[in-house]
Amino acid sequence: MVVQPASQVTHTPYEELPGNVLGLRPDPQALFNHSPEVKLDLLKELTGKSVLSAYVFDKQKLLELFKFAALLQTGRFPASRALTGKILAAAFFEPSTRTRLSFESAMLRLGGETISVADAKTTGVAKGESLRDIGQMFNSYADIVVVRHTEQNAVQLLSEYLRVPLINGGNGSDEHPTQALADWYALLKWRPEIAFSKLPEDKKLHLGIVGTPGNMRTVKSFLIMALLMHENISDITIISEMADPLGPEIKDFCDKSPISFKFSNDLQGCLGDLDIIYMNSIAFLGDGYRHLSSNFVLSSKSPLKKDAVVLHPLARGPELDIDLDDTPHNLYFNQADGAVFVRQALLLTMLGRVETVLQGEYSS
Repeated sequence: MVVQPASQVTHTPYEELPGNVLGLRPDPQALFNHSPEVKLDLLKELTGKSVLSAYVFDKQKLLELFKFAALLQTGRFPASRALTGKILAAAFFEPSTRTRLSFESAMLRLGGETISVADAKTTGVAKGESLRDIGQMFNSYADIVVVRHTEQNAVQLLSEYLRVPLINGGNGSDEHPTQALADWYALLKWRPEIAFSKLPEDKKLHLGIVGTPGNMRTVKSFLIMALLMHENISDITIISEMADPLGPEIKDFCDKSPISFKFSNDLQGCLGDLDIIYMNSIAFLGDGYRHLSSNFVLSSKSPLKKDAVVLHPLARGPELDIDLDDTPHNLYFNQADGAVFVRQALLLTMLGRVETVLQGEYSS
């Protein structure tokens, strides 16, 4: 089943909506220029499922989720009551601002409610309770759970006794799949042809990643999704101080991709070739965070290509100068701005409410 959005609820054109985001502000409607239907059958495959890794998504599911998010962002299909009666448990055993508030905002804007764990010291974990048992308790407390934890195996342990859908909000140095959703939602609004067209060889994109996919969860999930766009990405350059920035698991995955991989420790020397720069500030190493070297810094003085865009999962440090904020290189604020809508789309999809939203059930 497909839904064509063009003839549905009257909405305010995106360019007329109030804007408070510096930098680029690509129109979500651009996602429909190449593919005007939302394919419900693909989205329904995610209903009731957990999202522990970016590997959950194939390219088509990703694109349908983004198109649904675009409908929500433009206000074409109101959904302010779509999750009335549903409860999200936001269990953050590691400090978080953007991810936790983004999920809570998404749930509240859909008419649902949230309960939160904002400090592991206030939970049974502090008394020695196992994550398996906590997962069992969540079955009685909520309809969907989002978890952040310092341990890589935390989401797997929680899911052993959990019967409601679970979203990985970041687990140690492993993955952060919904951050990657926000990243690629921003990129495909900017250049939808990355996913929907076949670019000539000289127009394919060169993607630069500043960081180490082997121990940066945002980078790992971003890279996994990047490989789904292999037809229109010619090269990926990993810019890192580490001799082996991929690690064995992700290296095996990348080796199977047709994309050419390059490695460098010279950010400034690479910039003239890069169309997209994915910046990062911290890596999770051992039992805590480490900041990247001061060699990896972007500012308005950096030799960026004229049309290059910069992404950053935020929060930023000195690696990303504020003098880039009010420039056409800045896609990172739009990246953060769209995170609520792509998480709304994910919550509605996992809880089986996409079809009722697209049928206009909540428009009055």
